[in-house]
Amino acid sequence: MDIVVRGKNVDVPPRLRKLAREKGRKISRFTHDAGRVEVEFSELRNRRVSDDQVCEVIVHLKRNFVKAHAAASEPAAALDLVLAKVEHQVARIKEKRVTRTHAPRRNRPASGDVDLLSAPDVSVEGDDEDDDDAGIVNRIVKTKRLTMKPMGPEEAALQMDLLGHDFFLFTNAENGHAAVLYRRRDGNLGLIETTG
Repeated sequence: MDIVVRGKNVDVPPRLRKLAREKGRKISRFTHDAGRVEVEFSELRNRRVSDDQVCEVIVHLKRNFVKAHAAASEPAAALDLVLAKVEHQVARIKEKRVTRTHAPRRNRPASGDVDLLSAPDVSVEGDDEDDDDAGIVNRIVKTKRLTMKPMGPEEAALQMDLLGHDFFLFTNAENGHAAVLYRRRDGNLGLIETTG
């Protein structure tokens, strides 16, 4: 397993780098297909926030990836918090895989069934922003670029659930078109597909 430790606008001391590698290796207890683990330390530049040390971990699995972040007053404490979250998510993926492979055939819904896509409600943490920016609407505050691999709606629902997002953009493996999976207000999922 490849473990990459880096700092975003902060220097990571060798002792913390070694600690992150040691604790990152423990993820292999929960899954056998973790290929790469990325650990990134950063610091919030806000005097009003006491938990200003942030640690973000991304675990690249064969078919999925798990991402979590946590904040604490010390980088090592943030690392412990985020690794607990990651271990929980990796264990959930393993549990879902085992449940799906060992479920009796008669209880499995058809591939087009919406029940297969329903997932429990997930709370999403919002970004802390200053009240000075409250008057500005519809501004882009973050941009993400991801490599999209083709996947089915079921796998997209799992990825959306693991990331804790309310929507997920993916390339549908069934037809090769872009699609968006989103969480409806009633808790079910909706699918928007492009036609051309």
